[in-house]
Amino acid sequence: MSRHFRHLLSPGRIGAMELRNRIFMTPMGSNLADEDGITGERLRAYYVERAKGRAALITMGSVSIGYPNGSGNWRNEAISDERHIPGVRALADALHAHGAKLAIQLQHAGLVAMNDMLAGRPLWTPSIPLVGKDSGDMMEGFLEDEYRIFTAPMAAMGEIRFQVMTADDIKALIAMFARAAERAVRAGVDAIELHAGHGYLISSFLSPLSNRRDDDYGGPIENRARLLCEIIRAVKATVGPDVPVWPRLDSQHFLIDGGITVEDAAATARLAEAAGADAIHVSADGHPGRGATYSTGHATDIPNNFVAAAARIKAGLGIPVICPGRIEPEDADRFIAAGKLDFVTMGRKLLADPHLPRKLAEGQREAVRPCIYCYTCISQIFFSRPVKCAVNPETGFELERTLPRTAAPKHVAVIGGGPAGMESARRLARRGHRITLIEATGRLGGTAQFASIAYKPNQGIVDWLKRELRAEGVEVRLGTPATPELLRNMGVEEVVVATGARRAMPAIPGADRANVYSGDDMRKLMLGQDLGAIADKTGWATRAAMKAGAMTGLTKRPGFIRTASEYWMPFGDTVAIVGGELVGLELAEFLAKRGRKVIVLDEGAKFGAGLQVVRRWRVLDELKELGVTLLPEASDIAIGDKTVSYRNTLGQTRTIHADEVIVAKGATGDTTLAEQLRAAGFSVHTAGDCTGVGYIEGAMHDAAQLAETI
Repeated sequence: MSRHFRHLLSPGRIGAMELRNRIFMTPMGSNLADEDGITGERLRAYYVERAKGRAALITMGSVSIGYPNGSGNWRNEAISDERHIPGVRALADALHAHGAKLAIQLQHAGLVAMNDMLAGRPLWTPSIPLVGKDSGDMMEGFLEDEYRIFTAPMAAMGEIRFQVMTADDIKALIAMFARAAERAVRAGVDAIELHAGHGYLISSFLSPLSNRRDDDYGGPIENRARLLCEIIRAVKATVGPDVPVWPRLDSQHFLIDGGITVEDAAATARLAEAAGADAIHVSADGHPGRGATYSTGHATDIPNNFVAAAARIKAGLGIPVICPGRIEPEDADRFIAAGKLDFVTMGRKLLADPHLPRKLAEGQREAVRPCIYCYTCISQIFFSRPVKCAVNPETGFELERTLPRTAAPKHVAVIGGGPAGMESARRLARRGHRITLIEATGRLGGTAQFASIAYKPNQGIVDWLKRELRAEGVEVRLGTPATPELLRNMGVEEVVVATGARRAMPAIPGADRANVYSGDDMRKLMLGQDLGAIADKTGWATRAAMKAGAMTGLTKRPGFIRTASEYWMPFGDTVAIVGGELVGLELAEFLAKRGRKVIVLDEGAKFGAGLQVVRRWRVLDELKELGVTLLPEASDIAIGDKTVSYRNTLGQTRTIHADEVIVAKGATGDTTLAEQLRAAGFSVHTAGDCTGVGYIEGAMHDAAQLAETI
């Protein structure tokens, strides 16, 4: 055991179940089940990889107890019938073979049972809902194509009907949970989790916003928790004392008044313990129509966001508390040692690196592939797509992407040191090829290095890729232009071009003014590279400071630039950004947090292309809080003397003041070098933004596909 994670990696116990460490895989919807809710080979491979990585407990997420009735997702996992047992049994056996335990999260989706809506079945609910998804800003955050995908099923639904549950319905529901738990235990499952959060049926009874009943199941917390407690008792009576049972509870409701409070959750947890629960799994929820709910509650973007609530709940209990919520291993170890929680669940982290627990135990913390919290994984659920990870192309593709050793090793030159180039080099080296990575500049990272100044998590994947290149023995040549002569002299047999996009300044009147910066200008300024090329845009003091930073190596450290920029930046009070996609919005947030008034203009009707929808919701919400002005459908943009003019949707020409203008658009694929090398007789492959802008996700997945072909 690593001495640095003594508490996190120590054995634990819930009821009679012994666990090898304190790291669980968070129950998450994956859309990887076979048709009809069957746990098949693809889903099994997904979970087994996390067991191989030494997670102590794998929890199957959102498993339907009455499939298709009450099921929430496309490709929903189920344990509602005898036909579901063999698949779960095969999974349990496979996990046990790798030393992990299996829990199954039993769920009735209630008001968000998508399959009931599609089939025209009424939605079970404690009361007719007052607040829905149409009452917030969630729909506004979808891009046009996403909106069509998300709403297409709704067109076939007709009017959504509700069924306020009767006493007989409640009895039937309790029996469904008990029967599902009994099947799960016969299938070899080690523990039962009851999903009592996130707006699903049990949680809608717990919440005073959705439960306005005046019978024994409504009113005070003891009544609102009655359904949960009756389900716990029924399940415990069915599975026996040796199978741990616990609920996943919302510790609080964010972004809406009148919902569950931490005190409500603490009281519910005590009632659940009295009913026989063996643990409490803490989570959170929020306004069902607010996009930011999905990154505040649920899979929070805020580090350690639920820990205070978990500690408050644990203080009144004699059973363990399980806590998720963007908890880094170092913090988890500290919180367990302090008695604030007993176990942590990791979802996104274990999608990014299934072997995180093993690497911690082996003292290889720096080898853990970091999550960049981009919400690629969770965003898939909104469009009925299988789970995937931006930084780990194997996630969801465990059967297909196995990186077998090559039988014919080659000398491969990879040109370009951004994420696509580094990941291509890493993968090809792991397959057994001899790799030389050639980068024209003096550092690795490409545009991701600059992007990490505005968005800190990006730096984690850049640093990890650098480490992996060293570990795989990749030869790296910096400050080296790739020419046909060089490649011939090296004797390379294959060439991968991953040189990134071309970033030309769009044809905007006034774009040649001294106070106008392109994306490349910003990169040169912030990283202290080729400052002579932007001499007309900066004063001598700025150039001197950035040059000194480059000479001392400080500008090679995005963290230094990020911190220093909080005190000084060579920009005036007001900055206009032309371009409202990922780069433009990240820059807007970065500048607004440093006290600048920011206006973002875009010709499109929607902002945030390139951001996954869950993260886009969050960024748009934060920009609103920061006072950033977003001007969509702005045409005929022209830059004047510290002004930007544009035509709005009413046909009016408007002018705004701007001390500086940043043009954050114009990036396009650029295969010029690849074509030149092919013409010179080389066997050439391409990856990353040179084939079209795909950001980090596109770079990593391109590299994975390419590595399979050489």
